[in-house]
Amino acid sequence: MPFNIVLIEPEIPNNTGNIGRLALATGSNLHLVRPLGFELSDKHLKRAGLDYWPHLSLFIHENVDAFFDTYKTEKMVFLSSHGQKEHWNIDYENDQFLVFGKESVGLSKDIIAKHSSHTFKIPMFSKHIRSLNLANSVSIVVYEGLRCLR
Repeated sequence: MPFNIVLIEPEIPNNTGNIGRLALATGSNLHLVRPLGFELSDKHLKRAGLDYWPHLSLFIHENVDAFFDTYKTEKMVFLSSHGQKEHWNIDYENDQFLVFGKESVGLSKDIIAKHSSHTFKIPMFSKHIRSLNLANSVSIVVYEGLRCLR
């Protein structure tokens, strides 16, 4: 599989549904790390994911610590507006974990501090914006990764 898309504490069901559809389209796994800001049965989640949701390779993790304990030896990169390097500098690999934070605040300062050398950003060229939509950000990074792996 190309990637493992990780959403830490996602809050908006429409974003997660769209990311689920993207994961299926790209042959990627989707990891959701609790707490979630919605129920997995949420109609907005299902609507955004359409009828693809049952075909998705989905993993649910009870919390951040459980996720990192399970995958401590895997290669991960972290995406944050606080990253020092641009996402096109990621050394993409098959099965790599692409870790994204929640919509309201992104990744925690603790995660960014622990993984600063593996934290990347999507450049934004306007001082009038703080961040991009989560589903858009995941799409940008995943498809850049697929391009690089070709």
